[in-house]
Amino acid sequence: MIRLRRPATAAALTLAAVATAVLGLAGPASAHVTVNPAEAKQGGYGRFAFRVPNESDTASTTKVEVNLPENAPVGSVSTMPVPGWTVTVEKRKVDPPIEVHGSQLTEAVSKLTWTAAPNGGVKPGEFQEFPVSMGPLPQTDRMVFKVLQTYSDGNISRWIEEPTPGGEEPENPAPVLTLTAASASASPAASAPAAAADDDDDDADTGAATALGVAGLVAGLAGLVLGGLAFLRTRREPTAKS
Repeated sequence: MIRLRRPATAAALTLAAVATAVLGLAGPASAHVTVNPAEAKQGGYGRFAFRVPNESDTASTTKVEVNLPENAPVGSVSTMPVPGWTVTVEKRKVDPPIEVHGSQLTEAVSKLTWTAAPNGGVKPGEFQEFPVSMGPLPQTDRMVFKVLQTYSDGNISRWIEEPTPGGEEPENPAPVLTLTAASASASPAASAPAAAADDDDDDADTGAATALGVAGLVAGLAGLVLGGLAFLRTRREPTAKS
């Protein structure tokens, strides 16, 4: 008997349509410039990457300008070489100065500009990451980086809109780095006895294990010797005649 495959139900068709619509909407919404990771600790250092996707079907991204927030200056900013790109660093005066490891810095990086080599850039359907090391991160809730993305045809995408807490995502959102307060660490005085106790326990465990190992070795050797003596004694004793 031949069974005919039943056609897709209305519910399945509806689910497929919804999934297609959701995926279709998710594509353009996730194509803006972002900073990764998107969260870090205040006062710490971190390696971050500005991820720049190309939204054009015909032009390449040839320049990326990242503006650091004026209200959250960072004392140390360094870039990693990106093949096919050159980077320029602009600085500005800061007042009051930024304290970094006991030194007072009166300047901070204000802008990073990556420029692609001729006939290079981010091609359609591709993305590029631009790594940056920053720190110590400021004592603020977030850092908003306003980015300009220039294409080979002259068009510019301006990712400069600051998100509103609890509101909808802007049409051209700026990358945001969320900063959280550093957790309080245990005091050295409190951790020292615990470490000493752990060391004593480890030494005791090691000594016990060594003693057991030696005892086992001695027992094994004794058994081997007794077995050998018994074997020799058996070889020497004459066989009883019947």
